[in-house]
Amino acid sequence: MKSGLLNILKGKFLVSGDAPKNWLFIIFISFLATVMIASSHSADKKVHQIAALNEEVKELRSEFVDVRSDVQQLKLESTVMKIVAEKGLYPSEVPPHQIKVKSNQIE
Repeated sequence: MKSGLLNILKGKFLVSGDAPKNWLFIIFISFLATVMIASSHSADKKVHQIAALNEEVKELRSEFVDVRSDVQQLKLESTVMKIVAEKGLYPSEVPPHQIKVKSNQIE
């Protein structure tokens, strides 16, 4: 047991007779570790991207609410009357009359 552990620490398994098999296993493990690290970095990048997009959505939603309240304020009759009065237009003081047309068609 002690000699086996000592041989591993000295690296004799890398130069012994069945070393190619050991090297292939080490290369395979290194490849898997590289893939795992790349996958982790990709996941972290996506998490940061999602957080940034959520912040942008919050910002756009608050801007939408602000603009919607401004538009509602502009749609009020009093606001429209002020804007139109600045341009020289005033509401009519005489109410409109309904025009009735009688047709004399024979059926």
